[in-house]
Amino acid sequence: VLLAAAVCTKAGKAIVSRQFVEMTRTRIEGLLAAFPKLMNTGKQHTFVETESVRYVYQPMEKLYMVLITTKNSNILEDLETLRLFSRVIPEYCRALEENEISEHCFDLIFAFDEIVALGYRENVNLAQIRTFTEMDSHEEKVFRAVRETQEREAKAEMRRKAKELQQARRDAERHGKKAPGFGGFGSSAVSGGVTAMITDTIVETEKPKVAPAPARPSGPSKALKLGAKGKEVDNFVDKLKSEGENIMTSVGKRSAEAAKVLTPPINMESVHMKIEEKISLTCGRDGGLQNMELHGMIMLHISDEKFARIRLHVENEDKRGVQLQTHPNVDKKLFTTESQIGLKNPEKSFPINSDVGVLKWRLQTTEESFIPLTINCWPSESGNSCDVNIEYELQEESLELNDVIITIPLPSGVGAPVIGEIDGEYRHDSRRNLLEWCLPVIDAKNKSGSLEFSIAGQPNDFFPVQVSFISKKNYCNIQVTKVTQVDGNSPVRFSTETTFLVDKYEIL
Repeated sequence: VLLAAAVCTKAGKAIVSRQFVEMTRTRIEGLLAAFPKLMNTGKQHTFVETESVRYVYQPMEKLYMVLITTKNSNILEDLETLRLFSRVIPEYCRALEENEISEHCFDLIFAFDEIVALGYRENVNLAQIRTFTEMDSHEEKVFRAVRETQEREAKAEMRRKAKELQQARRDAERHGKKAPGFGGFGSSAVSGGVTAMITDTIVETEKPKVAPAPARPSGPSKALKLGAKGKEVDNFVDKLKSEGENIMTSVGKRSAEAAKVLTPPINMESVHMKIEEKISLTCGRDGGLQNMELHGMIMLHISDEKFARIRLHVENEDKRGVQLQTHPNVDKKLFTTESQIGLKNPEKSFPINSDVGVLKWRLQTTEESFIPLTINCWPSESGNSCDVNIEYELQEESLELNDVIITIPLPSGVGAPVIGEIDGEYRHDSRRNLLEWCLPVIDAKNKSGSLEFSIAGQPNDFFPVQVSFISKKNYCNIQVTKVTQVDGNSPVRFSTETTFLVDKYEIL
């Protein structure tokens, strides 16, 4: 019978001891303390006997692995058990030292219990001990997998509901001031949301021209018709214009009517600045930024001679390594030392009633983290058709992108795509074989979304994906914070107009 298994120091101090029969602490400590004194250094035995017990031991660097057995125990079996005990210890302890053994003492005790039960050795090997102590359960794995799947589905449903609510809120905000005109078809769809949105707003007494459309639920819809979004956007633009907003549209995406919208803002001061940035970006379909180039410029327009001799105070908070360049007539030293834009000759004046470029900047990079809006298009063949999943994610959360259109090419002569889930709206241009995914706003509150559709074709048919948008916040954080006169340094009222446009944005 195996009485106890212990790991002790050379002096006989017990670090870990597991008793398999009833023994007092005093008794086991006494046996282990007597063990080093009984060993005869001249002999190469691995056991020592007393009148009552036998010690079977194995040295392990500065420690001993000791089994205490009865004298009539089978010593060959005990030596085999001892070897198994000795192999178990390195499984749980990185070093054979007292501190490490103490730290993993309970792991060792559990392993010892798998080797010996009630004093008799179990028929186990090292691999089985490892499995038993890990308590690995297939049923538990299945249960956890099911629970994780349920959690993922619940989160996906929660995100879908949140997007529906966001879309309803945006629609309510868009038509909030025409709330008294709600009625007829679809009025119940967002009536609650509209009421909430206009509680703190003074509603203008204005007759609505068109009843607003109901909030569009996620999923396939056959109610969408070509050109439906165009009318809605035009009404929205008319509304913004009546409120004095300056409307800009993406280049090449609107007809000549859009030129009327590009009028200067109503509150244009005598000193007016246009801050314009254009981005040209090419990405690979499997990730990776091939090239990104951004050009920005500050254009100064002065309409009053009184303010022709001024200085612009520029604040540059860009941390991406933008290259700045001033106009040749601008004092470069003044800009470098004090971040002010002024003429080299302070006695001279800026031109009147013309746009003058005073500062331009450029950023060229292949750093993926600089991509403002990432597009992941994932076509997968399914029989004769192709299932396409495409998603966007706003990387630069400080931006607010408006009038976003993600254009996906389609194979010719295969009909219209079957839309699955969609955030936002879509237009199918059958003449040009394009699917346009239209999103009014992408910002920090609506930073990601997805579109799923099916159509006959090959994965290569859906590239290159092109993106267009417009933003009233610039990408590189360069702003004019103050304008002062050269004489007297007195502040001058000014207005700014910021535009961030797309020159080329392709996923190849």
